Amino acid sequence: MKKSAFTNMLYPAAFFIVLLAVWETVSRLNAIPAFILPAPSMVVVTLFKEFKVMSSHILITLYETFTGFFISIIFSILIAVLMDSIPGIRKTLYPLLVISQTIPIIILAPLFIIWFGYGYLPKIIIVILICFFPVAVSLLQGLAAADKELISLLKSMGASKFQIYRFVKIPSSLPGFFSGLKIAAAYSIMGATIGEWVGGKNGLGVYMIRAKQSFNTDKVFAAIIVITVLSIIFLKLIEYFEKKSMPWQKIREEEYIE
Repeated sequence: MKKSAFTNMLYPAAFFIVLLAVWETVSRLNAIPAFILPAPSMVVVTLFKEFKVMSSHILITLYETFTGFFISIIFSILIAVLMDSIPGIRKTLYPLLVISQTIPIIILAPLFIIWFGYGYLPKIIIVILICFFPVAVSLLQGLAAADKELISLLKSMGASKFQIYRFVKIPSSLPGFFSGLKIAAAYSIMGATIGEWVGGKNGLGVYMIRAKQSFNTDKVFAAIIVITVLSIIFLKLIEYFEKKSMPWQKIREEEYIE
């Protein structure tokens, strides 16, 4: 299994290295102007030079991301539990949640800027809207998929609704819940950046807009690298908490490998 995992990582890594080598060669030969496609080495140098300037923008984007992400988790848990426990609420809210996802965030973002100004609030709302749906739906499906026979057994023993959720529904919904969290984490920083693109005073989105307007494409690529790295770190943090919250998953994986 370890050899197979290494092989699976080797192919994309090799392809990525070849892609960077071709990109570097094309840029060095001046086949494409640097203001359109700067060389990877130039982007890396710019990243190190600009990191001190970017650090304040990074902190603002992270603040908007984490605030919106954690608020969305609270709302998702509350709404998912309500929809699972009260069928009428599920029939009422679930279609509205689905319809809300058909409206592109990039269309709503200007409205939030008009309504709430250029501060943190519109960006946080955008992050909440992006993160809320995958977490709420994944958690709802996990709660609904709980073992019905085990729930019936607990009811026959006089268990309360709280005990049923604590001992059956919540543990069984954790895999789906963390799947939704990972999807939300992957898009959360992007959501904050979109809000900053539309209107803002600081943040990575604002930094990218300013770099684009001055044709400093290497700075735009440097910001993209930062956003990508931050998203990967955020995703890995979710995976770490997933393993800590579900130790039985590791035992099952070890049994499967054996």
